[in-house]
Amino acid sequence: MSIESIVDFSEATTAAERFTPAAEKILKGEPNQTVYNHYNSPCGQLNAGVWEGEVGQWKVNYTEHEYCEIVQGVSIIRDNAGKSKTLRAGDRFVIPAGFKGTWEVLEACRKIYVVFEQKA
Repeated sequence: MSIESIVDFSEATTAAERFTPAAEKILKGEPNQTVYNHYNSPCGQLNAGVWEGEVGQWKVNYTEHEYCEIVQGVSIIRDNAGKSKTLRAGDRFVIPAGFKGTWEVLEACRKIYVVFEQKA
């Protein structure tokens, strides 16, 4: 490996992937999302990039472990018991595989993510 194999997010020219959660998962708003997946590991289990979400709320079911750093906006994550955590720019956290609940974007949100998908 050489220095050229290092992925610098500030220089990446990754194409945007735009999507909206499946209709049955949307609870309110139009939570359109954009992902710039800057890195995929050769084994396919690790991905890293930038996610952007618009105002809305949807159900989540994490099969992967995800490290996040909010760089813009405000979101609320709620578990299925109704407990919540408000996330703002500067917050860093890990969502473990198996988490179920909702993600709500209150102000357009942008996060840096690193996702690890465990093989069954």
